[in-house]
Amino acid sequence: MRVDGVHGVLEEEQRRPQPFEVDLDLYLDTAPAASDDDLAATADYGAAVDAALAVITGPPRALLESLAGAIAERVLEDQRIDAVTVVVRKL
Repeated sequence: MRVDGVHGVLEEEQRRPQPFEVDLDLYLDTAPAASDDDLAATADYGAAVDAALAVITGPPRALLESLAGAIAERVLEDQRIDAVTVVVRKL
């Protein structure tokens, strides 16, 4: 996803929105959803995207590492997700 946010160490970065690109790789057991074809048996991918967007558009952070960590924490609130890889790029 691509979204504007206000993050960075430099004063200029803290004054104006910049484009960020975020990739999420979710790791979870998909067997129940695969066998039952039941939406309730899998993670809510839309909620994972919404969680990432909320962090990017939320309070400023100085470091990309902090931003990625906050995104991971929010995504992992979904108990069906075992792990997540977050890649953040400032464009």
